[in-house]
Amino acid sequence: MKHYILKTSLILPIAALAAMAQTPAAPLAFEVATIKPAEPITPAMVQAGKMHVGMSVDAARVDIGYMSLYDLLYTAFKVKPYQIEGPDWMRVQRFDVMAKMPPGATKDDVPVMLQGLLKERFKLEYHRGAKEHAVYALVVAPGGPKMKEAEPDVPVDPAAEPKPLAKGEVAFGSGDNAVRLKQGADGTSGTAQTAKVGAVKYSMGPDGIMHYEYEKLEMSLLADALSQFLGKPVIDMTELKGKYHVALDMSREDLMAVARNNGVNIPAGAGRGDSGGGAPAEAASDPGSSTIFTAVKQLGLKLDSRKAPVETVVVDKVEKMPTDN
Repeated sequence: MKHYILKTSLILPIAALAAMAQTPAAPLAFEVATIKPAEPITPAMVQAGKMHVGMSVDAARVDIGYMSLYDLLYTAFKVKPYQIEGPDWMRVQRFDVMAKMPPGATKDDVPVMLQGLLKERFKLEYHRGAKEHAVYALVVAPGGPKMKEAEPDVPVDPAAEPKPLAKGEVAFGSGDNAVRLKQGADGTSGTAQTAKVGAVKYSMGPDGIMHYEYEKLEMSLLADALSQFLGKPVIDMTELKGKYHVALDMSREDLMAVARNNGVNIPAGAGRGDSGGGAPAEAASDPGSSTIFTAVKQLGLKLDSRKAPVETVVVDKVEKMPTDN
């Protein structure tokens, strides 16, 4: 169980980075769509690499797996996760969505069609507004950045057939959202190949610290990743352009915080060592107990606590379960 929870926790930040906003599109609607509660992810599914997670678009077919209502909302409105405000229960129940797009529609049209689906099937009502939020500003520390700039991207033929999955490799998402994940035998190390950030290597040391290495990370995406750990918006104010090789060390408690922020039910003490020690569930939001601030400092960056207006989609009303298919 401990390894299953850990695997789920470390996959979430990688998968989330591969699901940023799409470009705006004209109003359209799915021709047909089914929404069903997702099957829980079990240790056996993780071990077998048969997880139905994320969104993939293949021609006119849209396949969404294991997304909460909260996930569906920020995907539909093309905003950051912290820009959705609504009841906490929206993060808990997970859904599978299968839909068919009308002729002429493309993957860029999916978010606006998803908005319509949420209004129709979940009776979504909302409004937009700017709200004052406690945020972290990601800025360059005195002395400058300590990250190595990434190599230029190699052009990829969009018509090329994807490589067959290697033994033990798992794939989810498609196009810019595609992730291919290969885990080590014990599930505490591996490599994820992504379209947006290149290779992401991870490994856990004997001290329980998870080490991540991102091949080519933009600062805006680093800010998005940090937001998941801290439970607060992190806004990129570094003014650094381009992509960088980024290494981050995260504690087990920080990884558990990501899972909890994504609605994963983790038993009390699951992120602690065998001795029963460790930080409580709320520790990741406390700067004094999180490894995140140290990790950011080692990059030549820092997180400044501030107040700032954030454009927000506020959920006024939404049903917990969709109407019948």
